[in-house]
Amino acid sequence: MSDILAEAVDAGRVYRTSGSKVVALKHATCKIERGDRIALVGPSGSGKSTLLQLLAALDEPTTGKISWPALGKRETLRPSKISFVFQSESLLAPLTVLENLEVPRLLAGSNDDEARNDASAILDALDLGALAEKLPEEISGGQAQRVAVARSLITKPELILADEPTAQLDRQTAKQLIDLVLRRLKGSDAALVIATHDPFIAARMKTQWTIEHGVLK
Repeated sequence: MSDILAEAVDAGRVYRTSGSKVVALKHATCKIERGDRIALVGPSGSGKSTLLQLLAALDEPTTGKISWPALGKRETLRPSKISFVFQSESLLAPLTVLENLEVPRLLAGSNDDEARNDASAILDALDLGALAEKLPEEISGGQAQRVAVARSLITKPELILADEPTAQLDRQTAKQLIDLVLRRLKGSDAALVIATHDPFIAARMKTQWTIEHGVLK
């Protein structure tokens, strides 16, 4: 069985708007293997989000190819094989924090009791239990981002892609969250890729990729 969870070969992405084009990613070649801990670093607008969204099958490359040798076909990747943490708030507004976490488990085939028990357990593990019955509008942006990270872990995906997950958190809270995530993944062969500006977060990962002006180095 292949150890390559996701692979980009000469992948590029061009966005066209009002007759102009923006080259967001150029000829990127990389692979993510089981157990990888990767920091994707680079300035704002460098192409970090674009690359992560291609690897998550949320977008398609304009040129080149993205594949998932160990995970299967594109249409089978979510919610149980790949999870994604967006840079902006992504919780479902009408649902409580607990219900937001239950959704991916239900979509993956769990029954109501299993989904609720697992959602409660992961909230407690990440010190978020007190937020369980609150709506997204009742919690801070930083808390919402921590809940989104918890949601990304609940289906025990094989690949977690996180786009600036600590951007709205202070340094101490960011450190605690990353510690908790790495502790939860300890002993797992799931791969974690985090796009970040924070040198502390980058230093916690075993591998660092740098991207500038759409070029992955």
